[in-house]
Amino acid sequence: MASTADFVQWVNEHEWLIRGAAFVAVVALMALWEVRAPARRLLLSKPRRWANNLGLVALNTALLRLLFPAAAVGMAVFAAEQGWGILNYYPLPLWLGIVVTVVALDFVVWLQHVMLHAIPVLWRLHRVHHADPDFDLTTGARFHPLEILLSMLIKFAAIIVLGPPVVAVIIFEVLLNATSMFNHGNVRLPSRVDRILRCFVVTPDMHRVHHSVEEDETNSNFGFNLPWWDRLLGTYRAQPRAGHLGMTIGLHGYSQPRDVTWLSGLLAMPFRGSSSGYVINRRQWGDPKDDHPDQKDRTLSH
Repeated sequence: MASTADFVQWVNEHEWLIRGAAFVAVVALMALWEVRAPARRLLLSKPRRWANNLGLVALNTALLRLLFPAAAVGMAVFAAEQGWGILNYYPLPLWLGIVVTVVALDFVVWLQHVMLHAIPVLWRLHRVHHADPDFDLTTGARFHPLEILLSMLIKFAAIIVLGPPVVAVIIFEVLLNATSMFNHGNVRLPSRVDRILRCFVVTPDMHRVHHSVEEDETNSNFGFNLPWWDRLLGTYRAQPRAGHLGMTIGLHGYSQPRDVTWLSGLLAMPFRGSSSGYVINRRQWGDPKDDHPDQKDRTLSH
């Protein structure tokens, strides 16, 4: 019978296989759920959006493999070998180390997300994610390559400070990817189920508010996995003002397919227009401002 140590070693050695299989499985399950019980009618061509959103995923994956072949797991191995980090100085039982790692890294991701909305140059990168005028599972993986690289560097720093078990980092990465697909899903949940689930995990209804075109709603519900940080730190919003069927998804001024759908437009987006409007530190809630060069294009606004 295999020991816990043998299992941990197997997980460490096969992390790319585990993460890849989990990603494919979650995408397949969520895609089927979206077909069977969609929450909203999609506005744009699904095949075209999926081709470009998933094309961005493929580009980001190739870039990460090229620049950081071992990714976050490799940094956890390196930290362990060097004895760096809090959990290497003060070891915990494996199960507790996993819990601490998942919670701590989730808070780092939450804080990073807030900073992406608060710092104008970072918002330029992050609006690629928000400019999607539809909301489905592929939105959860739609990020500019520069944001992906920045996220990895922040994760590296957090791992060096924390010194988490390698298996805990693998579990966190799988959970983060899975919950991102889940909470961006265009799926219906019974309201009673949603109320219970959002006590433990960010649900699609909870995160959909964050993708509203209204600035005060965009700047709420920053969680990707655990829902507690928004409640504890005052950024939680239960429902959108217009309701989930009446709300508009996306960003004011970003409605042209060449800008919000095509891969070339997504890659160029951070370098076009101003960074005003949605940035938390420049917000003027109730009087939305475009941050797109085409100031006359307001077809996404109410």
